Amino acid sequence: MREKVRDINSGRTGNAPPRGQSPRRLAAIVAGDIAGYSRLMEVDEEGTHERVKRIQRDLIDPSIAEHQGRLVKTTGDGFFAIFDSPVEAVRCGIVIQQNMFARNALLEKEQRIEFRIGVNLGDVIIEADDIYGDGVNVASRLESIAEPGEVYISGGIYEQIKHKLVCGYESLGDRKVKNITDPVRVYRVLPDPAALNKTRRRETILIFSLSAILLLIAGAALWSLLLQPYEKARERALVPPAQQVPATSPQYPVEKQAAQPSQPATTVGQSAGTAATHPATPRAAPQDQGAPAAAPATKQAALQGAPSAQPTPAVREPDMNLLRGGTFTMGSNEDITEKPVHQVTVKPFALSRYPVSVREWNECAAAKACAFAATGKDDAPVTNISWTDAKQYVAWLSTATHKTYRLPSEAEWEYAARAGTQSRFWWGDEFQPGMANCRNCTDIAAAEQPVKAGSFKPNPFGLYDMGGGVDQWVEDCWHKSYHGAPVDGSAWAEGDCASHVIRSGSWKNDQRYVRPANRDSYDINVRYPTHGFRVAFSP
Repeated sequence: MREKVRDINSGRTGNAPPRGQSPRRLAAIVAGDIAGYSRLMEVDEEGTHERVKRIQRDLIDPSIAEHQGRLVKTTGDGFFAIFDSPVEAVRCGIVIQQNMFARNALLEKEQRIEFRIGVNLGDVIIEADDIYGDGVNVASRLESIAEPGEVYISGGIYEQIKHKLVCGYESLGDRKVKNITDPVRVYRVLPDPAALNKTRRRETILIFSLSAILLLIAGAALWSLLLQPYEKARERALVPPAQQVPATSPQYPVEKQAAQPSQPATTVGQSAGTAATHPATPRAAPQDQGAPAAAPATKQAALQGAPSAQPTPAVREPDMNLLRGGTFTMGSNEDITEKPVHQVTVKPFALSRYPVSVREWNECAAAKACAFAATGKDDAPVTNISWTDAKQYVAWLSTATHKTYRLPSEAEWEYAARAGTQSRFWWGDEFQPGMANCRNCTDIAAAEQPVKAGSFKPNPFGLYDMGGGVDQWVEDCWHKSYHGAPVDGSAWAEGDCASHVIRSGSWKNDQRYVRPANRDSYDINVRYPTHGFRVAFSP
């Protein structure tokens, strides 16, 4: 990739299009490249080549397509893609990096394949199999200075997306990059919006701690040099001459200090004789003798609800609907992944009436059991949740409530979404506006967060947002069809699968995704801004 980029930058490519003969357009350009590719090839040429091909096929190509982009070319160790939307371009970069992080988690550092990604907004010349222009060069230069596993974006991209993505940004200032006249404003993308605040808090604490230590050292030095001689002289001046001790005299014994008039001769519950016979006792006496006197205060504080005696606050449990179960027809003929249509018998189970909310999620985050604190309105469904995040929540909820909460199986989810119907939507075969929170389905303006849970009509089972709102994780591993699927309503999961099923569609998907039969998949460790979940348990 490096050599080809240099040729493009220097204008020496033989197939560079003449000016004015190829279409130009404004586009978001994503440049990706593998860090340390030459080293990886030297260690294991065939293995590395196969791994890179598999990543390209299973991750890079689908991610670009899913975010409405076009793969322009691959370069052995990297790729170039263009997008109409800067938002989708950056989302694609984040998904690729988070997915690669999950893939690398169990590998030794020297075996990891890590991408650097740069994203720029620029006017480019487009050919059938290539793109040209400074916009491409800047994206390539951003990629070259990015840290492995990071996404770097230009100022032009930042201005387009800064209020539109669930992520944070760290300004790296203006950078002078090769073959580009003007400096480029560079930002590092932080997929976790709290990451930058955490970094800044750590820096602030460190600076404060160092400052406090320096002040203490300086204060000690000042006291030693200036104030200590003054204090000693002042003490000697206050002591009567008869009691002053020459510097060469031995220290007074403890017995004589205890007998000095300036100190009490006895302690509560102790005689003068005892104090004289056991000079060390007065120091221990206040604790030993005073303990019974302190007990009533301690007992009273406990009865009044002292902080140490307060019970743990009750956990907010989701509203659950108990479903009787039964046999229903699962799947449809509208998509190959929804075939074959088959009969499934579901046992009784309970499902939460609404998707898990921001408020409910943040209780888990406050208990340090969930990975991050969610932003947004408390009564809206929580978003940007990976399958692993959802599993952490149900594990915490189960522990906190002593109930066995879990994610629903895919069959349970569709049974609940159909709510006893077999039509295309639960209300009929034709879509009706105003029935679900999806794109162009209501008069509600598009937003970066779904509307409050329960804003639309419930289905006949009394469940809200079983279509639209947020994509919802289920327990099952992803399979491309229902061939071999269980028919008892249990989750179809085996071992460690990289992708799990999501259902429902979101407020950013169109009406096709609202169908109860619609299904999709996503990597278990990747957070995405439209993904949420709801919980279930078996009675």
